[in-house]
Amino acid sequence: MQKTYFPKHDEITQEWYLVDANDQLLGRLATKIAAILLGKHKPNFTPGVDLGDYVVVINAKKIRVTGNKLDSKIYYRYSGYPSGMKEITLRNKLAKQPELVIRQAVWGMLPHNRLGRKLIKKLKVYAGPEHHHQAQQPKPME
Repeated sequence: MQKTYFPKHDEITQEWYLVDANDQLLGRLATKIAAILLGKHKPNFTPGVDLGDYVVVINAKKIRVTGNKLDSKIYYRYSGYPSGMKEITLRNKLAKQPELVIRQAVWGMLPHNRLGRKLIKKLKVYAGPEHHHQAQQPKPME
């Protein structure tokens, strides 16, 4: 009889990856990052278990999008008050908060539960080329 393997907490090793977002497409980059955060690149991947690695993204302000998404894609937020709906285009969001563009794209590809909230904390996004994680020695990702 074959037993199902379930990874234990002390058997899990987590690594750090460095991603340069310079001149990369937003959606394609977000899918790769989400797969690494979920741990789908590991042979012992188990759904519902945090096997993923940490990801550091640099040069978020140099991300690319195709078509006319810069002006047609709109991000909404609602304050909860009457007439509290705010909207901002992708072009303006990239100018003001380029880190949040990548963060929201990756968040849309993660599970929206306790595990997803835990995984999104492993994503570190920086607008420029500098980051504060040299001590973790992140490996560059292709």
